Amino acid sequence: MHHKFDFGTEGFEQYFLRVMAGEGNRWLDVAMRDILFLSSRCYRTCVQFRNWLFAKRVLKPHELGCLVVSIGNLSCGGTGKTPVVEVFAKTLSAHGRHVAILSRGYRSKRLPLMYKIKALLNNKKMEVPPKVVSDGHNLILNSELAGDEPYMLASNLPDVAVLVDKDRVKAGLHAVREFNSDVIILDDGFQYRKLQPHINIMLVDSTNPFGNGYVLPRGTLREPIKNMRRADYIFLTKSDGSYRIEHLKRFISKHTTRAEIIECCHRPKYLERLFSHDRLPLDYLAGKKVACLSAIACPESFEGFIRGFGAELVICDHFADHHRYTQQEIIDFVNLAKRHGADLIVTTEKDSVRIPLLERCDVPMYFLRIEIDILSGKENFDQCISRICFFKDRSEGK
Repeated sequence: MHHKFDFGTEGFEQYFLRVMAGEGNRWLDVAMRDILFLSSRCYRTCVQFRNWLFAKRVLKPHELGCLVVSIGNLSCGGTGKTPVVEVFAKTLSAHGRHVAILSRGYRSKRLPLMYKIKALLNNKKMEVPPKVVSDGHNLILNSELAGDEPYMLASNLPDVAVLVDKDRVKAGLHAVREFNSDVIILDDGFQYRKLQPHINIMLVDSTNPFGNGYVLPRGTLREPIKNMRRADYIFLTKSDGSYRIEHLKRFISKHTTRAEIIECCHRPKYLERLFSHDRLPLDYLAGKKVACLSAIACPESFEGFIRGFGAELVICDHFADHHRYTQQEIIDFVNLAKRHGADLIVTTEKDSVRIPLLERCDVPMYFLRIEIDILSGKENFDQCISRICFFKDRSEGK
């Protein structure tokens, strides 16, 4: 097993993740965990105070005049949120709603200065408009400027507008004004309290629901577990229908009685070749020697899918989450895969948008397409879609 590590930003990120997980018994590791624990208590207090201000209406969220659906989670990364956002957007668009997805565009590159100046001059309000990844008809920005998840959503949802801005109030107003959006999907929006959601959807990774139970930076929780009571619907992702899931449902029910629970899994659908878009059935993997490349929060489930279809994993290379590959890194990995006798390289769809095109690739590269399947609570999902489709804003009747 091959692991990528460096001593830059990504190297420190990996170190902190290991310390948070309780690994390492050196005095430095123990001292670091104590520091992280104290920081965690301070962070938790600040988060709860902010939530109290919103609960008491001291801080008031903005209204956009259309339906806002928030999809997010309590923990950082790894819940499989993007496919859930995609299935909601696709289903609502098929029902005739004008959907826009708002993202903060994590680790996306800033727009060039001249682009900002031109946008500023063309904008009547004299403010830089949000980055429009897709206007619902055309793909406008590349993955580097958009961010990998917004770009992937825009590529797979040709009828849906995708906008990126840290100020999602501004992005939402732009979507309503410019694209006549009547449903806004707030991607990773559970902690974004500046916009008032009409439906709050929270995702829980059933394989690792709440990490070690601590909030950042001692754990991976963004806020305490009890705050799941804000959710209207809770999606249990990566479910396998086992007794462990029933135990998780009972645990969730102790913290919230009003949220409807929907159980779903991430189901591999096919392999697609990078850049040419040729597809292969999953049974092609049986007996093949495969090199896996990924830069995601939980590579284990992705690699488990590959093994599950009968492939032999000859090498697995892990980079930090959201890593943007250089051409030399890909060339090095292709050469490494070739030396290990790999028949093909398989990566994730999210990684595929960050891989540069090579003039020559001696080992064919594919990504694994994954979609959501509802295992239980289908009636709750249909009810949620129905609530959105038949929603009427009070201002419409005036």
